[in-house]
Amino acid sequence: MENEFAPERLDIRAFAQSSGQLAGRDPLASYTRITAECQGSVDSLVVVWSARGEMRAEQTPLEQIWLRLHADVCVPLLCQRCLDVVDTVLQVDRTFRFVADEDTAAAQDDDSDEDLLVLDANFNLHQFIEDELVLELPMIARHASCPSATGVAEPDFGVAVAGRPNPFAVLAQLKPEGGRGTK
Repeated sequence: MENEFAPERLDIRAFAQSSGQLAGRDPLASYTRITAECQGSVDSLVVVWSARGEMRAEQTPLEQIWLRLHADVCVPLLCQRCLDVVDTVLQVDRTFRFVADEDTAAAQDDDSDEDLLVLDANFNLHQFIEDELVLELPMIARHASCPSATGVAEPDFGVAVAGRPNPFAVLAQLKPEGGRGTK
Protein backbone atom coordinates (compact mmCIF):
# COMPACT_ATOMS: atom_id res chain seq x y z
CA MET A 1 0.00 0.00 0.00
CA GLU A 2 2.92 2.35 0.62
CA ASN A 3 3.78 2.42 -3.09
CA GLU A 4 0.26 3.35 -4.22
CA PHE A 5 0.69 6.99 -3.22
CA ALA A 6 3.26 9.49 -4.47
CA PRO A 7 4.30 12.08 -1.86
CA GLU A 8 4.72 14.75 -4.57
CA ARG A 9 1.09 14.39 -5.75
CA LEU A 10 -0.80 12.94 -2.83
CA ASP A 11 -4.58 12.61 -3.10
CA ILE A 12 -5.29 13.29 0.57
CA ARG A 13 -8.91 12.05 0.44
CA ALA A 14 -7.93 8.69 -1.09
CA PHE A 15 -4.94 8.46 1.24
CA ALA A 16 -7.14 8.94 4.32
CA GLN A 17 -9.93 6.67 3.06
CA SER A 18 -7.48 3.82 2.60
CA SER A 19 -5.71 4.57 5.92
CA GLY A 20 -2.59 5.12 3.86
CA GLN A 21 0.87 5.30 5.30
CA LEU A 22 4.03 6.72 3.78
CA ALA A 23 7.52 7.01 5.22
CA GLY A 24 10.86 8.08 3.92
CA ARG A 25 14.39 9.25 4.45
CA ASP A 26 15.18 12.28 2.30
CA PRO A 27 18.54 14.02 1.96
CA LEU A 28 18.40 17.33 3.84
CA ALA A 29 19.91 18.95 0.73
CA SER A 30 16.54 18.51 -1.02
CA TYR A 31 14.96 20.90 1.50
CA THR A 32 16.55 24.12 0.22
CA ARG A 33 14.90 26.59 2.62
CA ILE A 34 16.29 24.68 5.58
CA THR A 35 19.76 24.15 4.10
CA ALA A 36 19.98 27.90 3.47
CA GLU A 37 20.04 28.32 7.26
CA CYS A 38 22.65 25.59 7.87
CA GLN A 39 26.38 25.96 8.46
CA GLY A 40 28.82 23.69 6.66
CA SER A 41 28.04 20.59 4.67
CA VAL A 42 24.63 18.92 4.91
CA ASP A 43 25.47 16.10 2.49
CA SER A 44 25.27 13.37 5.13
CA LEU A 45 22.14 14.71 6.89
CA VAL A 46 18.76 13.05 6.43
CA VAL A 47 15.15 14.05 7.13
CA VAL A 48 13.26 11.05 8.51
CA TRP A 49 9.51 11.36 8.07
CA SER A 50 6.25 9.45 8.15
CA ALA A 51 2.65 10.31 7.33
CA ARG A 52 -0.58 8.50 8.03
CA GLY A 53 -4.03 9.35 6.71
CA GLU A 54 -7.29 8.49 8.40
CA MET A 55 -10.99 9.22 8.38
CA ARG A 56 -12.59 10.23 11.69
CA ALA A 57 -16.13 11.02 12.75
CA GLU A 58 -15.58 13.42 15.65
CA GLN A 59 -18.41 15.70 16.80
CA THR A 60 -20.08 15.38 13.42
CA PRO A 61 -21.94 12.65 11.54
CA LEU A 62 -19.69 13.18 8.52
CA GLU A 63 -16.26 11.62 8.42
CA GLN A 64 -13.38 14.05 8.36
CA ILE A 65 -10.02 13.73 6.64
CA TRP A 66 -6.97 13.73 8.91
CA LEU A 67 -3.22 13.53 8.34
CA ARG A 68 -0.68 12.65 11.02
CA LEU A 69 2.83 13.91 10.21
CA HIS A 70 6.07 13.10 11.97
CA ALA A 71 9.46 14.43 10.78
CA ASP A 72 12.91 14.65 12.39
CA VAL A 73 16.24 16.14 11.41
CA CYS A 74 19.26 17.59 13.22
CA VAL A 75 20.65 20.69 11.51
CA PRO A 76 23.89 22.63 12.07
CA LEU A 77 22.98 26.26 12.78
CA LEU A 78 25.09 29.25 13.81
CA CYS A 79 24.97 29.99 17.56
CA GLN A 80 24.28 33.70 17.95
CA ARG A 81 26.22 33.85 21.24
CA CYS A 82 29.55 32.22 20.40
CA LEU A 83 29.31 32.03 16.58
CA ASP A 84 30.14 28.31 16.62
CA VAL A 85 27.96 25.60 15.09
CA VAL A 86 25.12 24.34 17.27
CA ASP A 87 23.37 21.11 16.29
CA THR A 88 19.64 21.79 16.52
CA VAL A 89 16.96 19.11 16.41
CA LEU A 90 13.90 20.01 14.35
CA GLN A 91 10.95 17.76 15.09
CA VAL A 92 7.38 17.80 13.84
CA ASP A 93 4.70 15.58 15.34
CA ARG A 94 1.32 17.04 14.45
CA THR A 95 -2.13 16.15 13.23
CA PHE A 96 -4.00 18.15 10.60
CA ARG A 97 -7.66 18.13 9.58
CA PHE A 98 -8.61 18.86 5.99
CA VAL A 99 -11.64 20.89 4.97
CA ALA A 100 -13.26 21.52 1.60
CA ASP A 101 -12.21 25.13 0.96
CA GLU A 102 -10.73 28.37 2.33
CA ASP A 103 -14.13 29.68 3.48
CA THR A 104 -14.75 26.57 5.56
CA ALA A 105 -11.26 26.77 7.04
CA ALA A 106 -11.75 30.46 7.95
CA ALA A 107 -15.16 29.75 9.49
CA GLN A 108 -13.92 26.84 11.60
CA ASP A 109 -10.44 28.10 12.49
CA ASP A 110 -11.35 30.09 15.63
CA ASP A 111 -13.35 27.24 17.16
CA SER A 112 -10.92 24.50 16.20
CA ASP A 113 -8.08 23.15 18.34
CA GLU A 114 -6.46 21.33 15.43
CA ASP A 115 -4.68 22.79 12.43
CA LEU A 116 -6.90 23.09 9.38
CA LEU A 117 -5.76 22.70 5.80
CA VAL A 118 -7.64 22.97 2.53
CA LEU A 119 -8.17 19.68 0.72
CA ASP A 120 -6.05 19.32 -2.41
CA ALA A 121 -6.09 16.35 -4.77
CA ASN A 122 -2.41 17.01 -5.63
CA PHE A 123 -1.00 17.72 -2.17
CA ASN A 124 2.81 17.92 -2.15
CA LEU A 125 3.80 16.11 1.04
CA HIS A 126 7.53 16.89 0.65
CA GLN A 127 6.83 20.60 0.38
CA PHE A 128 4.51 20.38 3.38
CA ILE A 129 7.19 18.59 5.42
CA GLU A 130 9.63 21.37 4.58
CA ASP A 131 7.04 24.02 5.53
CA GLU A 132 6.53 22.41 8.92
CA LEU A 133 10.28 21.98 9.55
CA VAL A 134 10.91 25.64 8.63
CA LEU A 135 8.36 26.59 11.29
CA GLU A 136 10.43 24.62 13.81
CA LEU A 137 13.63 26.59 13.11
CA PRO A 138 14.50 28.67 16.18
CA MET A 139 14.35 32.44 15.81
CA ILE A 140 17.77 32.64 17.45
CA ALA A 141 19.95 29.55 17.44
CA ARG A 142 22.16 29.16 20.50
CA HIS A 143 23.79 26.63 22.73
CA ALA A 144 22.27 26.09 26.18
CA SER A 145 25.80 26.79 27.42
CA CYS A 146 28.38 27.83 24.85
CA PRO A 147 31.38 25.48 24.79
CA SER A 148 33.87 28.25 24.05
CA ALA A 149 34.19 32.02 24.12
CA THR A 150 35.16 32.15 20.44
CA GLY A 151 33.54 35.13 18.79
CA VAL A 152 31.99 36.51 21.98
CA ALA A 153 34.39 39.45 22.37
CA GLU A 154 37.98 40.36 21.70
CA PRO A 155 40.27 39.53 24.66
CA ASP A 156 41.47 43.14 25.03
CA PHE A 157 38.02 44.71 24.51
CA GLY A 158 37.69 45.95 28.14
CA VAL A 159 41.28 47.22 28.24
CA ALA A 160 40.83 49.49 25.24
CA VAL A 161 37.72 51.09 26.75
CA ALA A 162 39.36 51.55 30.17
CA GLY A 163 42.35 53.40 28.67
CA ARG A 164 40.19 56.14 27.16
CA PRO A 165 39.73 59.39 29.17
CA ASN A 166 36.36 60.08 30.73
CA PRO A 167 34.59 62.83 28.73
CA PHE A 168 32.98 64.20 31.91
CA ALA A 169 36.38 64.82 33.49
CA VAL A 170 36.73 67.88 31.24
CA LEU A 171 33.42 69.25 32.54
CA ALA A 172 34.64 68.98 36.12
CA GLN A 173 37.49 71.36 35.25
CA LEU A 174 35.00 73.99 34.00
CA LYS A 175 33.02 73.94 37.24
CA PRO A 176 33.86 76.88 39.60
CA GLU A 177 35.60 75.95 42.85
CA GLY A 178 33.60 75.56 46.03
CA GLY A 179 30.20 75.88 44.44
CA ARG A 180 27.67 74.09 42.44
CA GLY A 181 27.90 76.46 39.56
CA THR A 182 26.79 79.99 38.80
CA LYS A 183 23.45 81.45 39.72
